[in-house]
Amino acid sequence: MPDQMGGGDIAFPGLGIYLEDVPQGFHIFGFYVAFYGLIIGIGVVLAFLTISHLAKKYKHNPDDYYLLGCFLVLFGVLGARLYYVIFSWDYYKHHLSSIFNIRQGGLAIYGGIIAGLLVIIVWCKIKKRKIPQVGDIVVPGVLVGQILGRWGNFFNREVFGTYSDSFLAMRLPVEAVRAEDIDEAIRAHMEPGTNYIQVHPTFLYESLYNLVLFILIMIFHKKKKFNGEVMLWYFGGYGIGRFVIEGIRTDRLLIGHTNIAVSQLLGIVLFAAALIIDVVVRILMKKKGITKADEQELVTEAAEETETVKATSEEV
Repeated sequence: MPDQMGGGDIAFPGLGIYLEDVPQGFHIFGFYVAFYGLIIGIGVVLAFLTISHLAKKYKHNPDDYYLLGCFLVLFGVLGARLYYVIFSWDYYKHHLSSIFNIRQGGLAIYGGIIAGLLVIIVWCKIKKRKIPQVGDIVVPGVLVGQILGRWGNFFNREVFGTYSDSFLAMRLPVEAVRAEDIDEAIRAHMEPGTNYIQVHPTFLYESLYNLVLFILIMIFHKKKKFNGEVMLWYFGGYGIGRFVIEGIRTDRLLIGHTNIAVSQLLGIVLFAAALIIDVVVRILMKKKGITKADEQELVTEAAEETETVKATSEEV
């Protein structure tokens, strides 16, 4: 591997991969198309196809889910951007014109998930559908979008971690990344005479983790004990995975002026809540002799019990 990298080069030395002049986009008919947006768009299409496939299995009308998907995309992007801006307000309060510029990245998945969940709740109320069942249909599609969407970060040279010497370590030219994303550990390991940093490719870790989570969810989808359990698997599985991966990222969104990463806090809360609700629902089903994957009421009851336990612990 060379000591000097070109401004557009990306390398994975442990894998023996050196990519020269990797573009961030291309021009077509006079318009510039960023790979970040293109990849997210392809991810959305694949998510729609996944959701449509599962809707048919549930004997639901796929057309209804295409309409739902349009609202999920619209409000999901708005939610993801709003979440990112809120927790990066120290920057955006001085750059108000950049708030709606997402061509260079700046979408936080948790904001999209929160907005998407609200859209599902409203849609289910209008369509008189059960939220847990709709959630079980939608979340595998969301995962597909996340698996592919993370590769937009690859082209943007963002969402990487601190220094790494593992076989998956990634090298990026210093000039290609934001200065604020380079932490002290990265600087300390920069070799004299080189112009690159060597880091954890956390975008890749999350993409691969989500792929494994998606495969497991699809394998066990038919084995769920109740409607809403697949959604709980997603929240819990993604939450704990994001908690771990977020811990090594250098571009973490922090709560106020603390050193607490908001995505880590939310991730561990989601994991704990999903685990508790799943266990409680299964216990309630066993007590009530319910064996068929059914009742939304059980999930609601379990959630209420979880809130009660949480409130009691806080009082103690």
